[in-house]
Amino acid sequence: MAHARWTRERWFDLVFLVGFAFKAIDGFVELVVGIPLLFLRPAQVETAARLVTAGELQEDPDDLIAHLIRHGVATLSADATLFAATYLIVHGLVKLGIVAAIFRGSRRLYPWAIAALGGFVIWQGYEFVLHPSVGLALLTLFDLVIVALTVREWRHHRSLGDAVRSLLGRIPRTPRPHPPAGTTWSNAL
Repeated sequence: MAHARWTRERWFDLVFLVGFAFKAIDGFVELVVGIPLLFLRPAQVETAARLVTAGELQEDPDDLIAHLIRHGVATLSADATLFAATYLIVHGLVKLGIVAAIFRGSRRLYPWAIAALGGFVIWQGYEFVLHPSVGLALLTLFDLVIVALTVREWRHHRSLGDAVRSLLGRIPRTPRPHPPAGTTWSNAL
């Protein structure tokens, strides 16, 4: 197979696909962490955090991440644990749902995906104002890029499958025509 030239469009497709892969992984990790939090008491969460970080702290007693994890779980209340579990599960399910729907090519969900991801960006912006951190700033910037690329793909009537075909150098399916001017989102769907 002859390799197609790496155009600007193909780079956008690559970033779009990698971004959605990270969203899927992130959603899965949030579920894996959130579900046990529903059933564990704060003391059990603290014990689990100590077990998980023990090896790292033996190797590097000054490890910042391990200390932050231990400090974070040491102050958890039962209400905070329940909130964290609920937040992680809902956040993870929404991310996985968005990725699955977009991967299947369900263009009707693009506006919902854009709204949900936009909501996450707004929440993260609010959290950043209250508790500024480099990690949260980078996560918010990453989500903004994903929202912009999702809007781009939606406007071009493309799915994740079209982006995959583009990267593989295959001809994407013929896009659907744009709706007439003045058509609302609900009428276009």
